[in-house]
Amino acid sequence: MTRAVRRPADAWTAVAAAGATALAAWAASSGVVGPLEREVFLFVNGWPDAWRPGLWVFQLLGVLGVPLALAVVALVLRQWRLALALALLPAIKLVVEKDVLKALVHRERPGTTIPGAVLRDVPSAGPSFPSGHAIIAFGVVTVLAPYLHRRWQLLVLALAVLNSVARVYLGAHAPLDVVGGAAAGITVGALLNLVVGVPAAPPGRRRRADG
Repeated sequence: MTRAVRRPADAWTAVAAAGATALAAWAASSGVVGPLEREVFLFVNGWPDAWRPGLWVFQLLGVLGVPLALAVVALVLRQWRLALALALLPAIKLVVEKDVLKALVHRERPGTTIPGAVLRDVPSAGPSFPSGHAIIAFGVVTVLAPYLHRRWQLLVLALAVLNSVARVYLGAHAPLDVVGGAAAGITVGALLNLVVGVPAAPPGRRRRADG
């Protein structure tokens, strides 16, 4: 079994990401979507409707079932710590999103706050900050990263970014909602890594050592 460690870098990542979450929450706390954020939203939200099917698929990467499905894969691969972290992620996400951030920040969805928003099968009203999809997507990225080669880390990061972009394109969230959600997801993922532990060596070094 690969030796596990608890890295100081995960603690610092959690602190930095929590600070970014707090800053995004403060910026969104007025409930108003500012001019710059509105322009970014309208730019992405105004992309052609022909892009809708592909971006709709990317937004599915942020649903609660994704980390649970990955946890099953991790169990099959006998990555017990990874499976535990992925299994805990949805429950912690719900607490952070609904009991903490949505309780502190009330901002309506773009269908209510941004005139001219194009809504593509998403609610027109309701709490918008933070994006729960972004919490899941970036939480998964952070938890998976210690187990992946660098090229795969970049791939899963790109998928998480596309997930957040898709939520803006569909009209479900304003940009600050997904930024705050991404930061919250990184916070949760880093804390999970710190609690359950991660492999002591990068994947490439582990393979050479096993050889």
